[in-house]
Amino acid sequence: MKTEFTDLQMQDPAIQRSNQILRSCVHCGFCTATCPTYQVLGDELDSPRGRIYLIKDMLETGRVPDAKTVGHIDRCLSCLACMSTCPSGVHYMHLVDHARSYIEEHYKRPISERALRWVLARILPYPMRFRVALLGAKMARPFVRLIPDKRLRAMIAMAPKQVPPVSRNDDPQSFAPIAPRKKRVALMTGCAQRALDTDINDATIRLLTRFGCEVVVPKGQGCCGALTHHMGKQTESHAAATANIKAWVAEMDGEGLDAIVINTSGCGTTVKDYGHMFAGDPLEDDAKRVATIAKDVSEVLKDLDLPEGGAPEMTVAYHAACSLQHGQQIKSAPKDLLKRVGFTVVEPKDSHLCCGSAGTYNLMQPEISTQLKERKVSTLMAKNPDVIAAGNIGCMMQIGSAAGVPVVHTVELLDWATGGPKPAKMDSPKSTSKVPILR
Repeated sequence: MKTEFTDLQMQDPAIQRSNQILRSCVHCGFCTATCPTYQVLGDELDSPRGRIYLIKDMLETGRVPDAKTVGHIDRCLSCLACMSTCPSGVHYMHLVDHARSYIEEHYKRPISERALRWVLARILPYPMRFRVALLGAKMARPFVRLIPDKRLRAMIAMAPKQVPPVSRNDDPQSFAPIAPRKKRVALMTGCAQRALDTDINDATIRLLTRFGCEVVVPKGQGCCGALTHHMGKQTESHAAATANIKAWVAEMDGEGLDAIVINTSGCGTTVKDYGHMFAGDPLEDDAKRVATIAKDVSEVLKDLDLPEGGAPEMTVAYHAACSLQHGQQIKSAPKDLLKRVGFTVVEPKDSHLCCGSAGTYNLMQPEISTQLKERKVSTLMAKNPDVIAAGNIGCMMQIGSAAGVPVVHTVELLDWATGGPKPAKMDSPKSTSKVPILR
């Protein structure tokens, strides 16, 4: 694709990167075949190729974005299926992230949208605030039909029936390995996950220590920054990422780390991109060091020689989170691990398509998100599974809101098959924990 940025514009490193990406696009249109929003809406401008044209025009002219351009870019899921499909290697993720940052800086949204984005940015990345919000959503649920805004209704619907108790395993500390030590790893405990489903980190810690990992929960880590990063809020996202980089580098320079383990694939995609996010920043070198050892939990587990067999006879439908299969190009490891411990693993039709969760997408674009959810749940349930497994909390919440079987994290099943407890979601017992739901 021919570009016409001025010499002055090309002094901006962000423009330089976007120029490289735009020039690599050859207009082939392969991306349209795997774009979920194009399949749902049938509009060329709601495909990656169409959005690339819009972004090119917006950046080259340096104009104030118009509502039409903003609408089409907002409707992008950032599922990155287009990057898996593209024969030219167009790095669409960096381009659309730049576009969103540009829009955030130059476009004044309607007050209702600004308010919603402000609320999401100041609640979801903070587990305590999110827990309070979930309690409020539960209380508002009986009145949800009286609320006119579909996005607010979606936020209320997202709240789980039960807010799990706080897990003290998420506090800064170290867990000694049960088997002879093979690795020392830091566990990123996340933000929203700590409010929505504490069983995932608990299972991850049991599993890693069982097979020879010392697990450290570093002091000072928090949200990866993805939620605000994909809203174009660069100041907030970089502040969150900076805190993580400093926390992890302190461990790396202290007793050392073999990996930073991430069990929410949306976070993993962002952390692995810290080197790009901090290009030209004083923290660039440390950001690259962190990104180099950031691993999805499945990448670490495949090196730990989990025993074969041991799982109950059960059919597991594996949902491939977009951030894992497209963002990180991890496609076989989770399935191979589940098969290794004895589960029968099946995959749905069109497994490359997004479930519609996509961070905060299901809250800000509820109509499109619901259509994608219904399609995904239908294809998963067509496999008649006993349970659905995924590697991302957002996907789990999205699919779990409509599926007729339990939806659990892959590590919960691996933990169960190798000596841990049966995932609580598979029995749905009421919690009897004395631990409060608020810290």
